[in-house]
Amino acid sequence: MQPKLSVITIVYNNVKDIERTMLSVLNQTYTNIEYLVIDGASKDGTKELIEKYQSRLGYFISEPDKGIYDAMNKGLAAATGDYVLFMNSGDEIYSPVTVAEIFECGGHADIYYGETEMYDENWKSLGQRRHTAPAVFNWKSFRYGMNISHQAIYVRRSLTAPYDLQYKYSADIDWIIRAAKKASSIVNTHSYVAKYLVGGISKKKHLASLKERFRIFSKYYGLVPNLINHIFIAMNLFQYYVRHRRTND
Repeated sequence: MQPKLSVITIVYNNVKDIERTMLSVLNQTYTNIEYLVIDGASKDGTKELIEKYQSRLGYFISEPDKGIYDAMNKGLAAATGDYVLFMNSGDEIYSPVTVAEIFECGGHADIYYGETEMYDENWKSLGQRRHTAPAVFNWKSFRYGMNISHQAIYVRRSLTAPYDLQYKYSADIDWIIRAAKKASSIVNTHSYVAKYLVGGISKKKHLASLKERFRIFSKYYGLVPNLINHIFIAMNLFQYYVRHRRTND
């Protein structure tokens, strides 16, 4: 029997991108999908656009929230699928056959993951993320940086817990680590599974986001190992920018 996937989209005042995101979910060839859309009481026409597709949604609510992770928690609480995927406004499932191909990867894994392609605000491809997905993933894999996008990881719902609202910018990292610690089987799909619109809140509040990430990594990996790991992160980042600058010269 096909596992049921709950796809959760959160949105606030993004009439420009929301339809593109929704259609990437609604046009999947995989049929056992429950689609939940959580709108933060948008005032720019987003709510009305979503309502055009309401008959195809498993759940829709439009009301004020306390931030993106509070909205995600609302979606998670309403989800009934075997697996959950967060596909936030502006992002897309990679292609119409992506979900079907993921669940053809074999077994009934606790987590499936893959690669992400980056896009700018004009929806022009920027290529692969700087951090490629690791060949093998577990809860320790983030110690050198977040190498799997939130939009590219399918998690068995029974392993999930609410997002920790003490984190305003990086609660998704904490959430994935907690789920991965419980997982007994994690499958790399070896394919692109998501398209990601750059420039989210973690980019706009980059320094605050980095501080939160450091706190989260220290909690799970220990302060001293985290400090050492960040030396390697800084070295890899420097090497990346040197190579990237050379290719652009």
